Amino acid sequence: MVLRDLELVIDERKSAPGRGAWLHPTRECAENALKRRAFGRALRVSGVLDTQNLEKWLNGYGNQVNGSK
Repeated sequence: MVLRDLELVIDERKSAPGRGAWLHPTRECAENALKRRAFGRALRVSGVLDTQNLEKWLNGYGNQVNGSK
C-alpha cells in the first residue's frame, strides 16, 4: 500500500515510489489496521485517509479465495 493524496493505493507489484505499508490480504488484518489507525503511522501522515480502494480490493480478494463471482 502506498499513499497518493491521502488515498491508500494498492501496490501489488511493490514498485510504486514513496513510503509503503505491508498488509496481509485478509479482512481481519485490514479491519484491525483501520481500527488501530496503523496506516497513518506506517505511512507517516496525519488526517483521515481514503480507504475505499482497500475495501474494494479486499472484497475482490475474498471472492477469488472463495471461488465466488
